[in-house]
Amino acid sequence: MWYKSGTFMQHHSNKQTTPNMRSLCSILFALLLVVVSGELVRYDNYHLFRLSIANGGQLKVLQELEQRNDGFIFLDSPTQVRMNVSVLVPPRKLGEYSQLLKSVHFSSQLATANFQAILDAENPPKNSKRSETFGWEEYQTLGAIYDWIDGLALQYPDILTVQSIGQSYEGRDMKIVKLSQQPGNPGIFLEANIHAREWITSATATWLLNELLTSSDPAVQELATAYDWYILPVANPDGFHYTKTTNRLWRKNRYPHNILCAGVDLNRNFPYHWMEGGASQVPCNDIYAGPEPASEVETRNTIEYYETIADRIEFHLQFHSYGQYILLPYGYQDADYPDNYPDQMEIAEAVAIGFASRYNTPYTFGTIADVLYVDSGSTTDWAHGYHKTPLSMCFEFRDNGPYGFVLPADQIIPNSEETLDALIAMLAKAKTMGYFQRP
Repeated sequence: MWYKSGTFMQHHSNKQTTPNMRSLCSILFALLLVVVSGELVRYDNYHLFRLSIANGGQLKVLQELEQRNDGFIFLDSPTQVRMNVSVLVPPRKLGEYSQLLKSVHFSSQLATANFQAILDAENPPKNSKRSETFGWEEYQTLGAIYDWIDGLALQYPDILTVQSIGQSYEGRDMKIVKLSQQPGNPGIFLEANIHAREWITSATATWLLNELLTSSDPAVQELATAYDWYILPVANPDGFHYTKTTNRLWRKNRYPHNILCAGVDLNRNFPYHWMEGGASQVPCNDIYAGPEPASEVETRNTIEYYETIADRIEFHLQFHSYGQYILLPYGYQDADYPDNYPDQMEIAEAVAIGFASRYNTPYTFGTIADVLYVDSGSTTDWAHGYHKTPLSMCFEFRDNGPYGFVLPADQIIPNSEETLDALIAMLAKAKTMGYFQRP
């Protein structure tokens, strides 16, 4: 077995309804009305603030505020001191937020006074001049992505295969693309959109696949011919679909572990040092790790497929957003460095140089715990720690500015171009260090 059943269970009692519970129920009822009406949740005049957590007292206040679920929306879960979090504040809560800043002395910066305007600008409506074919001038739906890769399999039958590695909780396929031009190639596994709201990840993954198939650049052609690519463009299809139809900011999958709150953070659900920091046992939390490791069908589908190819994979790569980081194992609490840490750091430096070469986009690199925050149960840790995949990285894409998870569509191609530059630099450097050698 690749995981052990956990013992944690949710217990429910017959306590009286508290004001906080009533507030949460009101929010959930409002969301239910949105679902019934088929309209996206709107964030008109919501203020987006960036907060810095300077000490344990501030951390405790934010964690309690997040647990209350009474209007403030945390786009980053507060897990430790010396981290930054983004918080959406509805207009009716601005006075309360101002009092909070005065009482706890937070360092706070306003990113925007109307978050809905950022959402509206992210994926503007098609105009008459825009092509109706699949492309990267806008963010695509799950159906469009799947139709496109299915079409590629028909167009390139000798080198490309598409298969479902299983179905999600809501019955959607988890489709994976394999590109292989010659036997015996070292393998690269690329996973995107495990967090539903990170649209730039699947957009970049599909753009890269298109380049691997069509580019005339010799460096890109070498990537396509010298490696086998296994690309999972949407690792969380239910959540991704939900961001398109109901709530743009949804992060988790859609399994209803709790009567009030659905979803598990799939990138906290993998069975390697599960629940060892940076994860939550509270179902309503955005970083809820699930009731036990590998509790989610999407996690199990990925695990079972990866086990069939693990001995061929030299490089496991996650696409995430945002913050411009190159993250290495490990992220769990008090983790040791991986055995090949010096190699991974040297390779990550080459990746950062690659990211900056075209548009001067700066990337920070290091282990997850060192440069970002503690987290556990991620696929980056699991691939390297459990399966001993030699190289494992997570790219946290643009940006560091006001957009965060809602990167405008006109940045898809620039982000993808610099990611391709980074991969070319990464693989060239790794080969000089003895990685990716054929047997």
